[in-house]
Amino acid sequence: MNIKKYVAYRLLSSLFVLFGLSLLIFTLSRLVPGDPARLALGAMAPQWAVDRLREQLHLNEPIYVQYFYWVTNVVKGDLGQSLVTRRGVFNDILEFFPATFELVMFSVLISSSLAIILGVTAGKYANSMWDNIVRVTSYVGIAIPSFVWAILSVFIFGYLLRWFPTLGRLSSGVIAPTKVTGLLMVDSLLAGRLDIFVDAFYHMILPGSSLVLGRLSQEARITRASMVENLNKDYIMAARSFGIPERTITLKYLLKPSLIPTVAVMGMDIAGSMGGSFIIETIFNWPGIGRYGISAMLSNDINAIVGVVMLIGIFFAFMNIIVDLVTAYLDPRIMMKMKSG
Repeated sequence: MNIKKYVAYRLLSSLFVLFGLSLLIFTLSRLVPGDPARLALGAMAPQWAVDRLREQLHLNEPIYVQYFYWVTNVVKGDLGQSLVTRRGVFNDILEFFPATFELVMFSVLISSSLAIILGVTAGKYANSMWDNIVRVTSYVGIAIPSFVWAILSVFIFGYLLRWFPTLGRLSSGVIAPTKVTGLLMVDSLLAGRLDIFVDAFYHMILPGSSLVLGRLSQEARITRASMVENLNKDYIMAARSFGIPERTITLKYLLKPSLIPTVAVMGMDIAGSMGGSFIIETIFNWPGIGRYGISAMLSNDINAIVGVVMLIGIFFAFMNIIVDLVTAYLDPRIMMKMKSG
């Protein structure tokens, strides 16, 4: 199959995966103890109001009937109404998702670039002092969870040194630019407001770096291991025997195959950051989809819970396809299979 057919096949298979995910999370959300209608209306609400809301949400129907109503509405672009915000879940996702996406992409740019530089350098000079430093720090970064880094950074850089802000996306009194993409740094540049861009950037540093450290350590370690393995391959020895400059060998012949396992890990790390930003957003009071999901779970907001989990599932499926295409670009053998398969 060619690349277009391959992408179409992967998209179709992802639909079946998402269908299974929706069935699972929908069932689990209905089995959570507590009455969503009572939690939404409060303890003082009259019983008739609770009964009416239960009827509107089809909570009195069997689970398979509820799921049928939900799927029918999803096909129409309706994810239901949030019991907490009293708005459509789809509208809530459109509002909160850009904040999380901007935070994740900010951390991805930092972690990916640094991981490749550190991993390639450590692998190129294996068993040197620099290599030992990278390996030790990588193990420390992997062992310590991101929320620990977040708490430490808030305490050290936010409260002791007071170098960076610790709450929200903008300082109090700073008016957000006109919403175009929902990404503050992008919208501020589109509006020509460099002052807002700088303020948003400063607010991004602590939560972004907290997401970076664990991923950076793992990706650097994998890149280093792949570089060391490929350095001993026959084609590298042959290139050196022909007198090809070492820089050319590293960038043209060694780097691309060494990045294949790193790219696979990066893709899952990016998708995992989208789903694992819950605690980071709570610590930094970041108004993103993670904090929205935490609020939904604590309030037993069933429609919001399903909507957030499905969004994360879609992001995972999308990143899987991207990883496969990037891997095919890095390894010509995979690309040839796609074109001739």
